[in-house]
Amino acid sequence: MSKQLIDKLYKEKSLSLAEYEELLSLPMLAPYAAEKAVETVKSIYGNRIFIRGLIEVSNFCKNDCFYCGIRKSNKDCERYRLSRDEILACCDEGYSLGFRTFVLQGGEDGFFSDDFICDIITRIKASYPDCAITLSLGERSKASYKRLFDAGANRYLLRHETYDEKHYSLLHPESMSFENRISCLKNLKEIGYQTGCGFMVGSPCQTNANIAKDLKFIEQFKPDMCGIGPFIPHKATKFASCPQGTVELTCYLLSIIRLIHPHVLLPATTALGSIDENGREKGILSGANVIMPNLSPSCVRAKYEIYNNKLFSGSESAQELQALKARIKNIGYEIVTDRGDIKK
Repeated sequence: MSKQLIDKLYKEKSLSLAEYEELLSLPMLAPYAAEKAVETVKSIYGNRIFIRGLIEVSNFCKNDCFYCGIRKSNKDCERYRLSRDEILACCDEGYSLGFRTFVLQGGEDGFFSDDFICDIITRIKASYPDCAITLSLGERSKASYKRLFDAGANRYLLRHETYDEKHYSLLHPESMSFENRISCLKNLKEIGYQTGCGFMVGSPCQTNANIAKDLKFIEQFKPDMCGIGPFIPHKATKFASCPQGTVELTCYLLSIIRLIHPHVLLPATTALGSIDENGREKGILSGANVIMPNLSPSCVRAKYEIYNNKLFSGSESAQELQALKARIKNIGYEIVTDRGDIKK
């Protein structure tokens, strides 16, 4: 079993498309990749795991992504949107629990205008100037992104989903374009956000060649954050009967991404924890260093169902942070109260 490709990636932080594809055909290298990834992340961040308080602000969405449970054509989705006061109350609770980053995530809901979001950002910053604000609200104009940044937003998460245009078109309606998604990511970086991209592992019709393109894009774009998680089907989509992605490949890719971009902030995602009770721990032991417990009001968490059986209770809940800290301590890591900015 050759470890040369892992060693090359560890040293050079770069492979060719063909080499990435070859690496993906060698899953038996995953333990070695994880070993090198953990060595890499510990050399930069130590055994510190950063937490983000996730607030799912709305499950209204104008888009009709074929894989998503909150797509606009899902008539069975029970819609909600949080008020300004509800969002601020989540931040109040989160701060008292020890969170120093808040992630406002939602569908592309037109109700969340620039004025509305800027007002929320300003109020959070006024109350908690030591906190970072991450937005994950989809595609917007460059002018919109700039207004939100100027209001005080620090980070923006926008998964690219796939860096293959044909594959992108298989996952999204004609009203959405691969070109615009990538343009949005470039705009975010130009404005000055700590910018995050990412993709689903095992999404319908995905090939190793597709994933190799994703890895090359990550290598070249150098995101500050990268969110990957296993594809999990939703019962109300055209992909309802498709197999879900695996923990094994997701963790292997976490290790590879850590070696590509050693300083990246890399979450062990909710999806990983949703398909494996120990998914978060496995992600951390593969090179991840971020966890995002759910701070949303408990009465709406089940409604933000972007895939089947999405985890939102137990140690995924922000209110169970002590239990999560104990679990992470058991694998030799420590959850810290910190903004958790990228080290460059």
